[in-house]
Amino acid sequence: MADDAVVAGAKGGEPEAWRQLYRAHAGRLVVWLQTRPTGDAAAAAEDVASEAWSVAAAKIAQFEGSSDDFGGWLFGIARRISATSRRTWQRRNTHPGEVGELLEPEPDHGVEIAHRDGVRALLAQLPPRERAAVGLVDGLGMEPKVAAEVLGVSAVALRVARHRGLRRLGHAVTREDLRTLPGAAPGR
Repeated sequence: MADDAVVAGAKGGEPEAWRQLYRAHAGRLVVWLQTRPTGDAAAAAEDVASEAWSVAAAKIAQFEGSSDDFGGWLFGIARRISATSRRTWQRRNTHPGEVGELLEPEPDHGVEIAHRDGVRALLAQLPPRERAAVGLVDGLGMEPKVAAEVLGVSAVALRVARHRGLRRLGHAVTREDLRTLPGAAPGR
């Protein structure tokens, strides 16, 4: 597959090409990483995303495809970095004690955050593969083909995981659950 103009420009070191790639993929990447368990608070989604962009910049010469294909490649890099971070954290896991009282309380950002947390709580009921499939395709609007590449599975496996996840959510969530979800419209 031949590179499109944006990817070719990025390979040539053109700042505008990198800006276009960043605008197209950075926000979705961070949101997706926030839904993945890292196990390590120090490995925040922004840190993993930053490292993924750094790896992508270093290895862009090896990539072939369009700017849309670049998104799947970038998400795959981030998935591997996140998994490595999680494994490292599990090996080094220590329990330093309670530090909660030393931290200042987080500010309340209102209904939007409560709604997002409610959706995350619903998705947390799903097994990891189903949660990732539903989150990428239905939550972030990613194309199934790209989502399959990001997760390192076949398109069929992604479709099956997404179907199972949506079916599981449909059985687990009642209309009352949806009405009580923070930020839900009244009377629905």
